[in-house]
Amino acid sequence: MSKRTLLLNLLACLWCCIVLNWRFQLAGNQYYAFMLWNLFLAGIPLGLSLGLRWIERPILALPVLAVWLLFFPNAPYVLTDLMHLNEHNRNVPKWVDLLMLLSFAFVSLWLGFQSLHIVQHWFARKFSHATAWCVTLGSLGLSGFGIYLGRFDRWNSWDLLHRPVSLLSRIASYVLHPMAYTHIWGFTLGFGTLLIFAYLFWFSSVPTTADTRKLD
Repeated sequence: MSKRTLLLNLLACLWCCIVLNWRFQLAGNQYYAFMLWNLFLAGIPLGLSLGLRWIERPILALPVLAVWLLFFPNAPYVLTDLMHLNEHNRNVPKWVDLLMLLSFAFVSLWLGFQSLHIVQHWFARKFSHATAWCVTLGSLGLSGFGIYLGRFDRWNSWDLLHRPVSLLSRIASYVLHPMAYTHIWGFTLGFGTLLIFAYLFWFSSVPTTADTRKLD
């Protein structure tokens, strides 16, 4: 990661904190403090992906990649925090809440896309560009399902370690009886497709040559 990108990341996170603190002052409470935790979770995949540069053997990278995939949906998940917009405080203009929620959502998605781009480049170097794109699109598609589990079923990434049987049993029921959960697969397909398009738009604007050198 270049120093310029790192600085931009820090400034973007700082902006989120400033807007959130402004909202605290207007509202007289800290109701949206959980947004800081969500932003932190969104940054974990980026930190994990940066560790791949020191791992040459794919077999050694498997644990890092598994944890990365487990936490990656936390980045686009923040988009769904826009659902909190209706929880309006009359002391706070609604546009302030919208500005705050959009700031966290866009910055979290930006951090997630950076991490995905690093993982994609790693797979391209170790295997092929076709493999890298399969991993990329698959990760985005699975994120749609992960977002549903987090937003509506209220599962967390660490529940796979803390409550693995309960979580895996729930997932198995969704997979084995898809027609009984069409709303879940509709959500997964819809958000997965949205994330794929969003990433493709983002990817098309990245100067690949410069970024490739910096990711090596």
